[in-house]
Amino acid sequence: MRRNWESMTDIPTHEVIMVGAGPAALAAAVYTTREDIETLLFERGVVGGLAAVTDKVDNYPGFPDGIPGLTLADNLQHQAERFGAVIELGEVNKIVDEGKYKRLETTSGEMRARATLVATGSDYKKIGVPGEQEFYAHGVHYCATCDGAFYRDKRLVVVGGGNSAAQEAVFLTRFASHIDMLIRSDHMRASEVLQQELALHKDKITLHFNTTTDRIEGSDGKVTHVISTDKAKNKQIFFPTDGVFVFVGLKPNSEFLKTSGIKLDEIGFVKTDMHLQTSMPGVFAAGDIRSGATMQIASAVGEGATAALIIREYLEGKLGNSSFPETTTPAHKSEPLPLSSH
Repeated sequence: MRRNWESMTDIPTHEVIMVGAGPAALAAAVYTTREDIETLLFERGVVGGLAAVTDKVDNYPGFPDGIPGLTLADNLQHQAERFGAVIELGEVNKIVDEGKYKRLETTSGEMRARATLVATGSDYKKIGVPGEQEFYAHGVHYCATCDGAFYRDKRLVVVGGGNSAAQEAVFLTRFASHIDMLIRSDHMRASEVLQQELALHKDKITLHFNTTTDRIEGSDGKVTHVISTDKAKNKQIFFPTDGVFVFVGLKPNSEFLKTSGIKLDEIGFVKTDMHLQTSMPGVFAAGDIRSGATMQIASAVGEGATAALIIREYLEGKLGNSSFPETTTPAHKSEPLPLSSH
């Protein structure tokens, strides 16, 4: 495989361009560059994705004492760069199918690639209230699996009333002394089975219906309370808490694909076939952006490695035709699995 850029009408052309530089893309880049496949990654935010902004990752295999998310992300980055991957900070705005090559419109200008991997991941939906951003990762969290253990024998607030919120609230009962669950509507959207499971923990979980989350406040860099409104009584409520866990769904980072013709599911996650190839031949997807993903760092890394090996076959002309319609299993609809995200 050539490692140098080609020139097609003065447009830089690469063997592989990866959109995103989270665990899936970084793992894929380790594999492609070790196969001497020239690889460029575009990242619009933080290299390492959501993993990089997770205080501690306790469920990634090989680290019995856990590992800081930023350390794990840095290690993945350095490993990929050691084999020759190039990471550029910038944004891909569009992917256009030009047959043998895919043209990418980026903030650095137009580029072409023989193959493209979409690994832009997803982001937690925010509730957009004062204090949410200020206390992010310092009392405000979006992943119980990642951060719940920091709140042993502490009081917590959980925001949300869907499957994710119910699952994570039950998980957090392993650690928290008490959980106030704030649900803005007059009923839960969670499945009946999950509501029954919540009821089994009524000694630790108190449900507050028709309750909005208005402000998250604290002092000395720590959350101390949540200010809410009881809509039924038009009354302000004060919830003392040591932490706030927000579970109102995930938002796929796929806006730039909506005019590409690449098929997305009803939520916006990228559909793939059994080879992780999208509806556009030569464009693949891996990690949290993929419809059916399990939203875990370990599985994202595995998908990235798999995608890299399939991309090699594609570049060598051995892959054959795409097997669409897609064959992914619906691991999620609007919300992640019980072990939410990482």
